[in-house]
Amino acid sequence: MSEEILINFTPQETRVAVMAQGVVQELHIERTGSRGLVGNIYLGKVSRILPGMQSAFIEVGLERTAFLHVADIWQPRDPQAEHGREAHKPIEKILSEGQSLLVQVIKDPMGTKGARLSTQISLAGRMLVYLPQEKHIGISQRIEDAAERESLRTRLATLVPEDEPGGFIVRTMAETASDAELVNDIAYLRKLWRDIRDKARVSGAPSLLYHELQLAQRVLRDFVNPETEKIIIDSRENFLKLETFAAEYTPAVSPLLEHYTGQRPLFDLYGVEDEIEKALARRVELKSGGYLIIDQTEAMTTVDVNTGGFVGLRNFDDTIFKTNLEATQTIARQLRLRNLGGIIIVDFIDMENPVHRQAVLAEFNKALARDHTRLTVNGFTALGLVEMTRKRTRESLAHVLCEPCPTCGGRGEVKTARTVCYEILRELLREARQFDAREYRVLASPQVIDLFLDEESQSLAQLSDFIGKPVSLQAEASYAQEQYDIVLM
Repeated sequence: MSEEILINFTPQETRVAVMAQGVVQELHIERTGSRGLVGNIYLGKVSRILPGMQSAFIEVGLERTAFLHVADIWQPRDPQAEHGREAHKPIEKILSEGQSLLVQVIKDPMGTKGARLSTQISLAGRMLVYLPQEKHIGISQRIEDAAERESLRTRLATLVPEDEPGGFIVRTMAETASDAELVNDIAYLRKLWRDIRDKARVSGAPSLLYHELQLAQRVLRDFVNPETEKIIIDSRENFLKLETFAAEYTPAVSPLLEHYTGQRPLFDLYGVEDEIEKALARRVELKSGGYLIIDQTEAMTTVDVNTGGFVGLRNFDDTIFKTNLEATQTIARQLRLRNLGGIIIVDFIDMENPVHRQAVLAEFNKALARDHTRLTVNGFTALGLVEMTRKRTRESLAHVLCEPCPTCGGRGEVKTARTVCYEILRELLREARQFDAREYRVLASPQVIDLFLDEESQSLAQLSDFIGKPVSLQAEASYAQEQYDIVLM
């Protein structure tokens, strides 16, 4: 499936859309003022150790202290230990407060949580990932052919001198790379690591030692694959910068770069702006007439599949089966578009036929195979739900572009005008028992005041008689439906 990558630049942000067959498959947005931290390397200082959680807070110079779990602390291999690795020591025996520590961000800060760290450093190049603390050669799981995996392992072993430290993971782009390209990648990554170590020696903690590449540069390094036909860039200045970067680090990508000079905005031309709006909606339409409802919460994301108006097949079982099959493709694409991570629960329409279930699960796994992010699918539960996880390293699209609604506080719904009326009546009674005012004035939204003047006028009159004081009403157009004030006159 041929791909095109669109890069839209403005001074405030960089946006990337990955297109396949004219349809947006992935969206990535990086704000100039709040770039992601994943991949950054810091010289940190241990500020607090929590033995009960086997974790530590590390000061790296960010707004919030970062978080390090004992499982993310690299420990040297011990050939005598079972499986070639030592059991984890307690964190209080590994770290001490005030200690300086080389750490790398593996998960961006999210919500109230600080960045998550690891002491196992990895540096990504075009063809390889360098692991300076290890001494082995790994192969990307996306390279599935056993013969190809062994061939790449043998090739790299001949290019890496035995006496030099560090190990490598071979990326998918290495499948078509020449020995010269691999050697260049090895040299670049080892030089980068030397520069980081040299900087660490002369820096005080906390300090930033290495900043991960900007989004547009990561596109050239990480996103391009054999199916990529062109990379279209709508800024001449940044097109020239990326040409220079590609010539030095990713020469094979240089011929794919193309400067867009049209009058119409690039994302409008390809329909990307519309897709961004759709990717923020709760409801996603299916071509058959069915639809998805996607709800993102703090703990998990739920996806509910519905037949909607689709009744086009011979019997109901076939209708359900076809809707679920179509939904697998759309769900996989929406996970990428929205960058949804963590626990994901998919509620397909109930299928009694076990053959249908297996076919839907197989199609879902096939659709998810395009995803570059690590994920696991656990199959159908006893309740007919599909449980899965998708690695979360950066904020979702909704969290980048949106904030909780100030009217409903992020609940997704507001109290009815009648509910607010009854709250006001209770509050008036409360105030009358506490304060002796001449009059009480209610300031509320027009919808609430209209209800008091019409259907709830008798309720208000009864309360006024009961407390023995007049109650006046004042509509405030700027008030949200749940907002009100009671003024003592």
